[in-house]
Amino acid sequence: MDTYLSMKVFCQVVQSGSFTKAADLLDLSVPMTSKHVSHLEKMVQAQLLYRNNRQLKLTEQGETYYHECALALEILQQAADVASAGLTRPSGVLRVSVPLWFSCDTFAQVVASYERRYPDVELVLSLTNRHVDLNGDGEDIALRLSHQLPDNLIARKLTQLSFYLLAAPEYIEQFGQPETPADLVNHRAILPSYTDMSQTEVWRDGVKTYLQMNPSMRSNNTHMIAALIRAGAGIGYMPEWLAQDDLALGRLVRVLPDYEWKPTPLYAVYANRQFMNARVRSFIDFLVEYFSDTPLPEHIQAA
Repeated sequence: MDTYLSMKVFCQVVQSGSFTKAADLLDLSVPMTSKHVSHLEKMVQAQLLYRNNRQLKLTEQGETYYHECALALEILQQAADVASAGLTRPSGVLRVSVPLWFSCDTFAQVVASYERRYPDVELVLSLTNRHVDLNGDGEDIALRLSHQLPDNLIARKLTQLSFYLLAAPEYIEQFGQPETPADLVNHRAILPSYTDMSQTEVWRDGVKTYLQMNPSMRSNNTHMIAALIRAGAGIGYMPEWLAQDDLALGRLVRVLPDYEWKPTPLYAVYANRQFMNARVRSFIDFLVEYFSDTPLPEHIQAA
């Protein structure tokens, strides 16, 4: 059997924690995936994995072999990337995890621009509001919005995105426009269920205060929250990318427009590896260039 492929299969099984998931990611059958691992065990004359119906666990020898195997694969990939530099364009499948609300025209334009520059890369976009495990879920890159990322992640800052507090004109007409953050406790709030936004810092004339919001509804779907706000169900947060057309057409209005809060940094997060393949590097470098060429509002630049 192809030992190089067997090493890739073994590493994917460990990272996925499952023969079935690894087989799906590598487009192999489960029996063939098992044969590749058995091939390595015969070659090194040691059991690498404890297997049963409920659990998959590395043996002591398997733990050592996995780390050496992963490093060897990275070195071989780096050598291939160096050898092909300047001769071939980035190609192959690039798996990217993005927040659910990135299914909007603004991000579609970003992706379309990347595809025009790198037509040989096949982008597979997974939209979810959960934090994916880059190794276990088979993703190459995750785009995450956060004011503070965990220390164990490797990330590159791309830009900053604004979120607005919004309501439909019909809601404001019926319940009135809040004049201060304290007034929000008397209003219906529509908040995400996947993060705590019940208290958010805001500033006015350099003075910090907090938004006190009592949710009447929560959802794990940003588009559902946006639809509820448009329907006049209450006041809620929306990303600028989703809100900009509705604001321009008067379908939504900003709540507490005289107050400002910090925009949220957008990061490209990738696996903790020593080397980065050409596809991953091309996508991250493209995003950095794209957003650097896109002018930001003054209040974002100053944040």
